[in-house]
Amino acid sequence: MVATAEIHPTAIISDGAVVGAGARVGPYCIVGPNVVLGEGVVLESHVVVGGHTTLGARCRVFPFASIGQPPQDMKYRGEPSRLVIGADTVMREHVTINPGTESGGMLTSIGERCLILAGAHVAHDCRLGNGVLLVNNVVLGGHVQVEDNAILGGGSAVHQYVRIGRHAFLGGMSGLEHDLIPFGMAIGNRARLAGLNIVGLKRHAFPREQIHALRKAYRMLFADEGTLAERVDDVARSFEDEALVQGVVAFLRSGGDRSVCTPLSAADA
Repeated sequence: MVATAEIHPTAIISDGAVVGAGARVGPYCIVGPNVVLGEGVVLESHVVVGGHTTLGARCRVFPFASIGQPPQDMKYRGEPSRLVIGADTVMREHVTINPGTESGGMLTSIGERCLILAGAHVAHDCRLGNGVLLVNNVVLGGHVQVEDNAILGGGSAVHQYVRIGRHAFLGGMSGLEHDLIPFGMAIGNRARLAGLNIVGLKRHAFPREQIHALRKAYRMLFADEGTLAERVDDVARSFEDEALVQGVVAFLRSGGDRSVCTPLSAADA
């Protein structure tokens, strides 16, 4: 179904595809039969959108991106898994995004207002929040979770099943194989925690008092004394009224398939 959309004569829109009002499909684009393009979506040119894929309103996809093609997973057997991308998300040239698999809940999801720059790859069963920025050539393995407003620097790679907390920052060319706490900053190969993302906190206008509380909590969490679980409990008790700190505590307590990214110790230096 195509409703008052602008379709270039060289584009191929499969029967069954839904193209929302005001959408624009440029030259040589291919849209599969189970695709839904929301209102005002723009496919610039030479874009392929396949699978059971939904692009939210005003998403914009640049040339040679491949969205919704089968997962790059040897266990995938053609099950009708989905890819859902939120409104106002931009995907630049040569971006690849795969739908989910049976082992990951049959869904890859990307939130609203994300910016995915040229050459980045989002693998099967990833979950991205709102406002996430993936700089050029970022690679996300399967089942990665990236929370709201996180930034991943150019050329960085994230191991499968890793979680990245909200407002976290991963430096360019880093290889991250452990969970990165909310508001944390990591860099290196393999990446280690390098403090808090203070620049990001300031850009998002978090109050100074909350930033100071996060700094104090960070020092407690990654001190040398006791176990991490003990330090998490200490921080939870010491900062009962600090919502940002409690968010970090919740992230650490919820756990995951990977261990937590920590700072480089004196013994490791």
